[in-house]
Amino acid sequence: MVVIGSDDSFILGVLSSKIHVNWALVCGSKRGVTPVYTKTKCFDPFPFPDPTPEQKQKIRELGEKLDAHRKQVQNQHPDITITGMYNLLEKLRAGQPFTDADKAYNDKALVSILKQIHDELDAAVFEAYGWENTLTDEELLSKLVALNAERAEEESNGLIRWLRPEYQAPNEVTTQLKIAGVTETEETIITPTEQKPFPKKSKEQLAAIRDLLSTSGRQWTLEQIIAQFKITSKQKKTIADHLESLEWFNILTKSTNNGVIRWQYVDKGN
Repeated sequence: MVVIGSDDSFILGVLSSKIHVNWALVCGSKRGVTPVYTKTKCFDPFPFPDPTPEQKQKIRELGEKLDAHRKQVQNQHPDITITGMYNLLEKLRAGQPFTDADKAYNDKALVSILKQIHDELDAAVFEAYGWENTLTDEELLSKLVALNAERAEEESNGLIRWLRPEYQAPNEVTTQLKIAGVTETEETIITPTEQKPFPKKSKEQLAAIRDLLSTSGRQWTLEQIIAQFKITSKQKKTIADHLESLEWFNILTKSTNNGVIRWQYVDKGN
């Protein structure tokens, strides 16, 4: 469980949006097949929008509406869980038919209302960023990476967009997130017994590369990583671009030795 120390529903609204969920699925770790939200990777470097007062209030009201709806459902029906609600919401979004058990659950959980709130919230958060809500997952992640870099440069020049200015000291000096040191390892050729299929969706591609590197404490060259997947020539550049994105997320670190670039997974300590 991760607790965010704020009672501002604006923060709840942004963190509940599609934009942050996509970011967290890429930046977080995994326990088996279950995504794990890691604060130092999912929350700390996440670039919040810089909304107008009207946009911020709209997101805040929708965050309150989301919180109130879930609490009301659970207060009226103690057998309804958050996990159950969102499992059914995922089924609804996928257009899968409801079973009789699903329909009975939905009669209590009111998932169609939950979906409507999330749709409105997503639209409001996209508007706060000034982005079209038709962006693909890959385009969205690229924009977040670019915004993360922009914010880091702003902070190096003394401009800090405080998330909670009433609690954060106005003269506090920001420090860059420290990454555990990288230990040099001897390079070896990795020949897979069977190449893995390369996912079609950008978000799944990023996760596949992350999972590959996280299984070993060693460093990997681009060629070694490419060799693990069944890919086309065009997808070689896709992997190279994804490695750069994962470095921006501080999920991977990059080093150069004798002109050869090597990538290594950053151990989150989980």
